[in-house]
Amino acid sequence: MKKKLQALAARVKVELPALFLALKDRRTSWLAKLLAFLTVAYALSPVDLIPVPVIGYLDDLLILPLLAALTIKLIPADVWQDCLEKSQGMWESGKPKKWYYALPIIIFWLLILFWIGKMVYQGMHN
Repeated sequence: MKKKLQALAARVKVELPALFLALKDRRTSWLAKLLAFLTVAYALSPVDLIPVPVIGYLDDLLILPLLAALTIKLIPADVWQDCLEKSQGMWESGKPKKWYYALPIIIFWLLILFWIGKMVYQGMHN
């Protein structure tokens, strides 16, 4: 079981950057782009669907691979192969070589947090 989880983690390390690259590829359909965005955003999200310590990791082990698999099925095979090749080695030394690829996702989550903060602030002052 431990080896399967390690293999899954290694595969996800390659597939997530490839999904992000597919998201930017014009040959990817809008539905695949939407799912790729959701998958990458979920992977980078600090929010767990199951906010219970230890059990919360289960959603990452189940939901993330399922989202990734579904998204990959919607991406044309040649596009996926191109993106996989481009993503090789992006996570050397534990962080992506092209870290700025994460900026759109970071900006998205900052906007969400800003919106939530604004709603809470307005709720407290009404």
